[in-house]
Amino acid sequence: MDHIRNFCIIAHIDHGKSTLADRLLQYTGTVNEREFQNQMLDNMDLEREKGITIKSHAIQMKYDYEGKHYILNLIDTPGHVDFSYEVSRSIAACEGALLVVDATQGIQAQTISNLYLAIEHDLDIIPVLNKMDMPSAMPEEVKDQIIDLIGCKYEDILEASAKTGYGVENILDHIIHKIRSPKGDVNAPLQALIFDSMFNSFRGIIAYFRIMNGQIRKNDHVKFVASGKEYYADEIGILNVNNESRDLLQAGDVGYIISGIKVAKDVKVGDTITHVERPCEKAIEGFKDVKPMVFAGIYPVDSDDYEELRSSLEKLQLNDASLSFEPESSMALGFGFRCGFLGLLHMEIIQERLDREFDMDVITTVPNVSYKIHTTKNEILEVHNPSGMPALNYIDHIEEPYITAQIISKSDYIGAIMKLCLDKRGIMKSQVYLTTNRIEITFELPLGEIVFDFYDKLKSCSKGYASFDYYVSGYKPSKLAKLDILLNGDPVDALSTLIYVDNAYSFGRRMCEKLKELIPRQQFDIAIQAAIGSKIIARETIKAVRKDVTSKCYGGDITRKRKLLEKQKKGKKRMRQIGNVEVPQSAFLAVLKID
Repeated sequence: MDHIRNFCIIAHIDHGKSTLADRLLQYTGTVNEREFQNQMLDNMDLEREKGITIKSHAIQMKYDYEGKHYILNLIDTPGHVDFSYEVSRSIAACEGALLVVDATQGIQAQTISNLYLAIEHDLDIIPVLNKMDMPSAMPEEVKDQIIDLIGCKYEDILEASAKTGYGVENILDHIIHKIRSPKGDVNAPLQALIFDSMFNSFRGIIAYFRIMNGQIRKNDHVKFVASGKEYYADEIGILNVNNESRDLLQAGDVGYIISGIKVAKDVKVGDTITHVERPCEKAIEGFKDVKPMVFAGIYPVDSDDYEELRSSLEKLQLNDASLSFEPESSMALGFGFRCGFLGLLHMEIIQERLDREFDMDVITTVPNVSYKIHTTKNEILEVHNPSGMPALNYIDHIEEPYITAQIISKSDYIGAIMKLCLDKRGIMKSQVYLTTNRIEITFELPLGEIVFDFYDKLKSCSKGYASFDYYVSGYKPSKLAKLDILLNGDPVDALSTLIYVDNAYSFGRRMCEKLKELIPRQQFDIAIQAAIGSKIIARETIKAVRKDVTSKCYGGDITRKRKLLEKQKKGKKRMRQIGNVEVPQSAFLAVLKID
């Protein structure tokens, strides 16, 4: 165990984490030149294009130092705020962390939140200043920021450039000297932490784990504590570029287990693996079920593709256990699914993957969050969809989820950022100057206000400088109303939204105007109304396309004309009763972009 080092890399998006991992793999000879490609650990096309790590990866490197043979396990972490629980499990599996900070940008919000996670788990932290080869690097200024943040010495901060390979050998030496070797009792009962899982279409679910205590052999009878499922370890091994099977793994090792698991829900990130005959006394702390935060309806554009969409979502769920979905139907859009996501980036990725990997054309409804509704009978209902809300006279009060958001930006943009947060019903908690021109502002905001376009607006009002990180802080009572859109008196369920009372009028007004432009004219008048309960708050009318029925009737008695007009009147009356209004798909998409 003295020769094992388990570490992760913490960084904000685009600070060079994946590039540094590439250099470490090349320097230790883990990958040869023929197999190597940039962003080696990011194996999804989406990850390479967006430049973010979506799925965490782990890999083992061998390194000879001063005549001794060392094993270095790099457990990579995703870089986005939506995946913070997965980051915390990866950190729990390590003893040390490389804190990578971009020398041109300085410390950003994600760096700080992941650093706090690492300090909570008592990790040995090695600060690395990356992108030193860039002409715009500000090493002195950024070093001061790092010293303020973690209180290290000036000479402890390593300078490196992951792109050119400068300073990589120095980083490897520090990993061996500064990061402690794993502790654990080989003879104790087996206790292993699952930090990730993968789906393989031939072998089933592959779980990645780190052994805290004990040892595991091939064909052992093991139990997953949180899900209570028991399996036989058909194959265990270590994580290399191509996984290598082993007969025995011991405390301190990082490896994988294949046991023919077919259902993604059976393997939960953060769960503990132990033996059935000799179980460990307690599971590893910190496990929790991942709860979706943002909900949206996903419907096939062509209603015949419903079953195909179901099988696509099931396949996606095998690779991504944090996606949840259940069937729902809408009068306007037909049959579809109500999906739960970790956040907006997660939602965007799922949509993109449905399109690329399964070639599915889908319509996504307005994203919303889950609300707790307290009824007059003292029941608490959890509602993910506005159409599932009880009538107003049964509701006592509604609670909505709040987040604590930390925004780090240049102090020049503080006014614009504050205005944006206050417009979104934010409550300011604190502001701290990190340096003379960098400020950290903490706001409490309703989650429902930021799921729409908050991130884009924040980036544009700070010229791309502000970085943003949040965690859910709990539920608070709020004045919310369900806004319905009625077409000729019939509610269109896919367009209904839950909205803050004070914003309802202006939103309803804009919605009616937008729909008036988009819905084609019919042979009869169409009334578009926005309503809260039975109270109409806005209305627009689409005028009928008129037809002159008396044009072919000339000469003779007036009764001939009257007869034709009476006949048309009857037809119009019948049409208004059975005539339905077709809502084009562009109308649903326009609601998303109403601002």
